[in-house]
Amino acid sequence: MTTLKNANVFVTGGSRGIGKALVEELYARGAGKVYATARDPRSVTHPDAVPVALEVTDPSSVAAAAAQAQDVTVLINNAGASVGASFLDSPLDDVRREFETNFYGPLLLTRAFAPVIERNGGGHLLNVHSVLSWIALGGSYSASKAALWSQTNSLRLELQPRGIAVTGLHVGYVDTDLTAGVDAPKSDPRDVARLALDGVETGAHEVLADDISRQVKAGLAADLAALYPQLAK
Repeated sequence: MTTLKNANVFVTGGSRGIGKALVEELYARGAGKVYATARDPRSVTHPDAVPVALEVTDPSSVAAAAAQAQDVTVLINNAGASVGASFLDSPLDDVRREFETNFYGPLLLTRAFAPVIERNGGGHLLNVHSVLSWIALGGSYSASKAALWSQTNSLRLELQPRGIAVTGLHVGYVDTDLTAGVDAPKSDPRDVARLALDGVETGAHEVLADDISRQVKAGLAADLAALYPQLAK
């Protein structure tokens, strides 16, 4: 179990969307200090948050951020990119960029903060995945999130002996700037943040934040044609 009251938490991508909602919910739960990152720290608007400049794909930027936040016990890897590159038609650099942000970025942060959290007596890692971790409808985005899901599962085993628990958050469309052009049901980021932090505090291995995530996860044991109807034609 991880207590968020009085905890010092580091949230990547904390200036908007789910990240902003996580920062707000952390303070509502009595967090002691919340570091909120953005490429431009001036975009962090919460009055109590500690703004941190961070580019998650840059090892030197990650190292500088970790050096600034040596009191952290909870790391939330929320920052991500959605290029949605096609494997066959898009520039290969677009595919690489998605993996650099969505897979290697969280890994760089986790490697930098795991020793910090361990020195501070242990704590928690929350990785923000997607329902597209489990269904390949988003090109390189889906693949990068599937890779992050596997990374999270491996890290859960590696970090357990170091006193660091791991939670993976899966969610479909969320009502943020990223999905402004999407005409589909969307979750409120505040609801997603509450469910995610409930999972942290109860020690859940995974949080499935909406119906579509629960449905797709339940369907993984079925025939592939159940997930991809076009295969049944």
